[in-house]
Amino acid sequence: MELNELLLGKHINPSDVIVFRHRPSEPELNKVFPLLAADRPDLFNAYQQTHSEKIENAMLSAKHVASFIRHGSGKALFIGLYAIGKSRSLTQAQYWRVPAHAELKKLGMRGFVSGRSTCLWFDLKLKDFYSDWKGKLIVDWPPPERSWWRRAHRNSMSIHAVLEDSALHTAMQKWNELDLTWGQLNILPKRWQAKLAEWRGIYYIFDSSDAKGYVGSAYGSENLLGRWRQYGASGHGGNRLLRQRDPTNFRFTILELVSPTMPSEEVQWLESNWKERLHTRQPYGLNDN
Repeated sequence: MELNELLLGKHINPSDVIVFRHRPSEPELNKVFPLLAADRPDLFNAYQQTHSEKIENAMLSAKHVASFIRHGSGKALFIGLYAIGKSRSLTQAQYWRVPAHAELKKLGMRGFVSGRSTCLWFDLKLKDFYSDWKGKLIVDWPPPERSWWRRAHRNSMSIHAVLEDSALHTAMQKWNELDLTWGQLNILPKRWQAKLAEWRGIYYIFDSSDAKGYVGSAYGSENLLGRWRQYGASGHGGNRLLRQRDPTNFRFTILELVSPTMPSEEVQWLESNWKERLHTRQPYGLNDN
């Protein structure tokens, strides 16, 4: 069985299909790309809606995009089939005004192709095409490995496997192994969000620009998740000294988990104790109390 047979089985002509095997060249974005495919389909689609001029021309003559992501050497993991709608031209300024592009930039996307004054944006709509196989269908990607897009009818992509469980559902890391960037706070997998909403404790923000740190505590609504969402939205979470800094340099970790029934006064005492031991009060750190 091959990908083209699946397309024909749904009355889709392979000659009308462009196949993408996404693997972002930006290391930070590539690292979190499976998370976007799993839980942020809006950002995943925004990433594939603009391309170089060569791929633009290919898309103008096609009707569908079959989207995959790299899944090891010579393999591709199915994300979805998209219908290609109308396109429009974007200047650099218009490109970066798209909210999804600004959010992808936080995750490391370089974006607009250098040397061009405009690019085409394509309206891509997800189709109901083997939707249950998202993250489960693996195909063999023909060589050369570097060639990340193909015309379906000119290539043979054998079905390698259909997994029982989605390969996109990443296991939750241990709390003392989490090390998140600011941009990653808004793309956490749903199962991670559920855990962070249960956990209250003491967290640490490290500014890689000058190695200064900030200690905070989370014990309110949604616990660590609620607090980190505030940072994700504003960059500073309402903290005076953090307002003056670039949040793209921040790393978020957990210093200590506490009982969900611990009184707020005890949590605050632990927070103060960590500030003393890590010397995060100004002028050495970023805590102003």
